[in-house]
Amino acid sequence: MKHWLMKSEPEEFSIADLARKRSEPWSGVRSMFARFQMRNMTVGDAVLFYHSSCQPPGVAGLATVTKVRVVDETQFDPKSKYYDEKSTREKPKWDCVEVEYVSTLPNLVVLERIRGEKPLAEMVLLRQGRLSVQPVSEAEYQHIVALAATSWEAPPKPPKPKTVVKKKPAVKKPAVKQPAKRHK
Repeated sequence: MKHWLMKSEPEEFSIADLARKRSEPWSGVRSMFARFQMRNMTVGDAVLFYHSSCQPPGVAGLATVTKVRVVDETQFDPKSKYYDEKSTREKPKWDCVEVEYVSTLPNLVVLERIRGEKPLAEMVLLRQGRLSVQPVSEAEYQHIVALAATSWEAPPKPPKPKTVVKKKPAVKKPAVKQPAKRHK
């Protein structure tokens, strides 16, 4: 079994949506790298469901891969923002996996917390954050699941030091000697 982190914008499709639907194709991915990663998935692989492009971003739940090489139907729909005019039913360009809801984590594991965890320092998420589908190690997966068991508050940020604007010393211009006026 492999482990993955898959990102979704919660206003588009959240862990609550997956819980309600129970199972859903992970459609609409238009990154070649993400497609490559999904093609490396197998049935039974574990997924960290990550809420992205929101405040705060973080791992919100767990899912499992239930089907692989699922044709992404959004590529054929001209009304879809994921429509691909070069793709045909005979030669579909985009495929995906289907994922099934496992659980909603008791506490969102926010990105800021992930960044502060030494055992997670090498996560792809922290090195190539824009990738929507990425591998995670079993140890990283287990560590994030363990973190979800406890709530967390970001440490207070230190106050910003006041910036002192230094005034430039006035530069004295040398006096220009005026020629003496002559009276007639």
